[in-house]
Amino acid sequence: MSIFGMDFTSAPSTRKPITCAVCRLEAETLTVQECLLFPQFVAFEQFLQQPGPWIMACDFPFGQPRQLIHNLSWPHSWPDYVHAVDAMGKANFSQTLIAYSKARPAGNKLHQRLADKLAGAISPMMMYRVPVGKMFFEGAPRLLKSGASVLPCYPRSDTRLVVEGYPALVARHWLGKRSYKSDDRARQTPELQQARLELVDAICAPAMSSIYGVRVQLSDPLRERLISDPMGDQLDAVLCAVQAAWAYSQRTQNYGIPPGFEIDGWIVDPLILNAYQQTARATH
Repeated sequence: MSIFGMDFTSAPSTRKPITCAVCRLEAETLTVQECLLFPQFVAFEQFLQQPGPWIMACDFPFGQPRQLIHNLSWPHSWPDYVHAVDAMGKANFSQTLIAYSKARPAGNKLHQRLADKLAGAISPMMMYRVPVGKMFFEGAPRLLKSGASVLPCYPRSDTRLVVEGYPALVARHWLGKRSYKSDDRARQTPELQQARLELVDAICAPAMSSIYGVRVQLSDPLRERLISDPMGDQLDAVLCAVQAAWAYSQRTQNYGIPPGFEIDGWIVDPLILNAYQQTARATH
C-alpha cells in the first residue's frame, strides 16, 4: 500500500516547503522511499491527483471547533463551511477569527475540538505564532477540491484517502516533552539533533510495532537527512506517514476514527483513540 505523510505549511517557500514522505507499507514494514519538497501549493495540489489507492496523513486541522461554527452561523456540514471559508478570502477569514476571539471573555477565546484537547494540540483558530488557522484555510479547501476522500469529514467513493495527523503525538511516546526541532536558527542546538537521533532510532526499533503496528525502514542517507534537518520537517512527514499506516491498519474499524466527528474532524493516532475510549467508558 502507498502511504504518504505530509508536513504542511500555510506559506510554502524554498526555505520552508511542504514536505511529503513517500512510503510503501508491506506487512508491518513501512519503508520510506523518499521525501519530496513542494515549495508552492500547486505541487501539493498536483500530488493529491495521483491515482489511488493510497492513504495520506496531513498535519493541519481539517476542521474548526463546533462552538465557533455554531456561533458564527456557518453551515453545519464540513464541505459547506469549508467552501464558505474559501469564498471569504484569506484576509477576511483571518479578520473574522481575530475579531471573534477579541470579543470573547478571557479563557474562552480560542476553542478546541475534542481531538485537540485529547492530543494536547492548540486551537485550529490560532492565527499567530503557530498559525494553524492559516494552515486550515490553505489546506482544507484544497482537500475539498481534490476529489479525494477526506476522513471523517467528507468520505467519498475514491481510493485516495486523506486523514489528519499530528506528528507530535508520535514523538511524545519516546521524547516526552523534549523538543526536537526549531525553525529559529539560534535555537537549532546539538540537544535538538540528539533528540532527533533518538526519535529516529525509536521509530525504527521493534518496539514501534507494539504501539503503531509498523516499524519504519530507512536508508542510511535518508536517516541522516532526518537527523540533520534542524527544522524537523522531513522527520515530521515520516511521523505523519506512521499515523497514516496505523490508520490503514484500522480500516475495518473506520480507520481508527470514532463516529460523530464529521463536522470538525479527527486526528488519527492510537493514543487519541485510547483516550477517547477511556473517556467514553467513564461516562457510561
